[in-house]
Amino acid sequence: MRLDSPSGVASAIVSPADGGRIASLVVDGMELFAPQATEGPLAWGCYATVPWAGRIRDGRFVFRDATYDLPRNLPPHAIHGVGCERPWQVLGDGRLGIDLTEPWPFGGRATQTFAITDDSLRMTLRVEAGTRDMPVALGWHPCLRRQLARGAPGELSFEPGWMWQRDASGIPDGTRVAPPPGPWDDAFGGVTTTPVIRWPRAIELALEADCPVWVVYTERADQICVEPQTGIPNAFNTVGEPTVLSAGESTELTLTVRWSLRR
Repeated sequence: MRLDSPSGVASAIVSPADGGRIASLVVDGMELFAPQATEGPLAWGCYATVPWAGRIRDGRFVFRDATYDLPRNLPPHAIHGVGCERPWQVLGDGRLGIDLTEPWPFGGRATQTFAITDDSLRMTLRVEAGTRDMPVALGWHPCLRRQLARGAPGELSFEPGWMWQRDASGIPDGTRVAPPPGPWDDAFGGVTTTPVIRWPRAIELALEADCPVWVVYTERADQICVEPQTGIPNAFNTVGEPTVLSAGESTELTLTVRWSLRR
């Protein structure tokens, strides 16, 4: 599925077969997203994380006094839902859908909608519960190249109010701390200004989303990942954190990637 901006300055390729992800975003001749990775589906393009975002400790959680197990696709944890690892259906121009089936035990359905202009790409993820109540945490996971075809390497401008401290297994323990210097693979809150990545002499990218959590991953030398989420990693096991959809209820998260060229 190809999306072209009105003037042709930007184009995106959405791949339903590859987890419904945006496989490519080219602006003014520059590819912004990381290429397909040999290590699996978690480190390339831009994909929806649904029906949970981030890690679930040991792939296990309790909901309504019942215990559920999920595949540990980042051993020993489960990570980033089921949507990025299975094909999506094309519903129309710029629209994809998927039924949330096993290994997700609650059912439901997810849809994605994409729209491109000359200066932005807007993506909306919507999830609707089926016949059962269910917990949910949504996210978007853009894997951006640190070095583009021109200009200097990307630099992240990001001003969180706090960071959730990670325990030894890499999962937030619920404690809020002052953010240390990067590199990061961490969840942040209190973000009141738009995260921006600047590639000097190339392009500036603003990531706009109304969400309580941003996860930033800068530990790789070749990527910058700035991920809006509706809940912290391991939200299903964190008191007071999970959003619960009643049967038939829905929720959504929109990410707008907005750019301006820099010469």
